[in-house]
Amino acid sequence: MFERSRAILIKEFKQIFRDPRMRTVIFITPLIQILLFGYAANKDINYVPTAILDRDNTKESRELLRRFTYSKYFIPEHYIFSEKEQNFILDKGLASVVIHIDRGFGRDLNAGKDASIQLAFDGTDSNTAMIIMGYANTIVSDYQYDLLKEALEAGGLTGSAPRVDLRDRAWFNGNLISRNYYLPGVVAIIVTMMSLLLTSMAIVKEKEIGTMEQLIVSPLKPLDLIVGKLLPFAIIALVQIILITILGVAWFHIPLRGNLFLLLLSTCVYLFTTLGIGLFISTISSTQQEAMMSVFLFYMPAMLLSGFAYPIANMPQWIQWFTLVNPLRYFMVIVRSLFLKGVGVEVLWPQLIPLMIMGILVITFSAFRFRKSLG
Repeated sequence: MFERSRAILIKEFKQIFRDPRMRTVIFITPLIQILLFGYAANKDINYVPTAILDRDNTKESRELLRRFTYSKYFIPEHYIFSEKEQNFILDKGLASVVIHIDRGFGRDLNAGKDASIQLAFDGTDSNTAMIIMGYANTIVSDYQYDLLKEALEAGGLTGSAPRVDLRDRAWFNGNLISRNYYLPGVVAIIVTMMSLLLTSMAIVKEKEIGTMEQLIVSPLKPLDLIVGKLLPFAIIALVQIILITILGVAWFHIPLRGNLFLLLLSTCVYLFTTLGIGLFISTISSTQQEAMMSVFLFYMPAMLLSGFAYPIANMPQWIQWFTLVNPLRYFMVIVRSLFLKGVGVEVLWPQLIPLMIMGILVITFSAFRFRKSLG
């Protein structure tokens, strides 16, 4: 069996590396994807194009605006003078927020009355709008505290105004860099896509060019053919994850606090499911186009329900039940935990055991289906 499987293995590697397009797909495409995701998958808001509508134009309004514009977030790009201009700015997407201070702002503050300002947001991207609102609330709260402190000192009270000092401490991602959270997930996404696509299309390609019949009538047994067909793509997936990890750590400075060997071992467990699904897709597809469409039919829901971009806890309860049969969900937790938390098997076993069970079931069912299709 070993000799027969080794012959298929050598044949597959020769066939893969003989095709320049296949070499590009295997080695260049994942690196391009990690570079694109590394720069694009970033939810940190460091630049907020701002328009200013100051109808009060007093010392108080200018001081508040100075605190906005001197922060590292709100960048004044437009100074406007009417609500018509405000609507035009937001409609055209020329600014993310308009700071509108109406007449009487300074007068109300000097008279000891409540004063108000308006921040008009572009709410198209609700996540960005909420972050900008948080920045604005912090600036306004600091300004309000300083006004209270000045009022107490003016009244002859030498003590400072009481204030709650909130000191936060973020574990695992101290600077709260979103790239550190997303790029480990990209590793899981790329390994999933490449292993599914390569496995299903490579076997279907044998059907299209007519060599599958030659393999069937050869002395090869179905198990020899399965091992020889799947093992090359498992090795390629491990090489890919090493290359992607090196690039992420060296270029984007993503922390890798966990054990690299445990990462590769977990990948091997996960590959049982992806290679098994790819093998199953090859049994129900007659052409490479069918195989590709079937891969995407599985891949898109799996990615959406994996917690890669949207927290599973925020999904409806009945959707959360569906995620329990999604192998990418467990692998996503494993990869992110190894990169950011540096945990070991004692923490990851609740993810590894379901992944192992699903992998064994999927690869067994797919192998049985493949053997039946050969017969």
